[in-house]
Amino acid sequence: MQTITLSNGIKMPILGFGVYQIADLEECERVVSEAIEVGYRSIDTAQAYGNEEAVGNAVRKSGVPREVFFITTKVWISNAGYEKAKASIDESLRLLQTDYIDLMLIHQPFNDYYGTYRAMEEYYKAGKIKAIGVSNFYPDRFIDIAQFSEITPMVNQIETHVFNQQKQAQKIIDKYGTQIESWGPFAEGRNDFFTNEILKEIGEQYGKSVAQVALRYLIQRNVVVIPKTVSKERMIQNFDVFNFALTNEDMDKIAKLDQEQSLFFSHYDPETVEFLTGLGK
Repeated sequence: MQTITLSNGIKMPILGFGVYQIADLEECERVVSEAIEVGYRSIDTAQAYGNEEAVGNAVRKSGVPREVFFITTKVWISNAGYEKAKASIDESLRLLQTDYIDLMLIHQPFNDYYGTYRAMEEYYKAGKIKAIGVSNFYPDRFIDIAQFSEITPMVNQIETHVFNQQKQAQKIIDKYGTQIESWGPFAEGRNDFFTNEILKEIGEQYGKSVAQVALRYLIQRNVVVIPKTVSKERMIQNFDVFNFALTNEDMDKIAKLDQEQSLFFSHYDPETVEFLTGLGK
């Protein structure tokens, strides 16, 4: 598996497996177990997903040594603040059935995320978290926390796919030595993603699917990807993206698909902010 090296020297797989919206614990454990069988070693979960325990069960039962895995989870808005965040990290460790978390992120830039980050820094120094970062932090909030934290975030996980490529955000993130990570690399199928003619045409040249081309594009831009699926066949397909390379011409064609805006929500929209902060109460 190809890896990237975070600013503190920790190696992170460039391809992982996401478990967003797999709330049923039995199904999630099955799906993660299948992903591990396929070869995935990076698993991305979150407190808000309600499936940390299932991830922990699958990892424990796999027979694969814990140190081979790269497990990511995230502190939810309702657990923001120094004391609450510490308690929530302890709970995540318990549910994941592990002595340490490879990567801990602040899930959303709301509530007392500075207090949350201080708690994460403390656990990082104690060795209970191997790397820390943020998620959904747009450039303005990312710069803010990067400038005023003792430890610069090592990862920023943001919506990144062919229709919202985050080129400017990536430049800013790179400036601080932070790794960009994509959530929603398939745009959850929006904008007719899986039937896009340009992606199909490029894929046909290599005997690859639209999904594989989209993942390959992000990987060649040094973006970490965590595609989610409950189909083992698709897990295998998504994993099979390291035996071909897109040409500069291919990359240029895909670059032109960028609409430079979210297909989901904007943190600059007051209604969205009210909705998300409401979830944190």
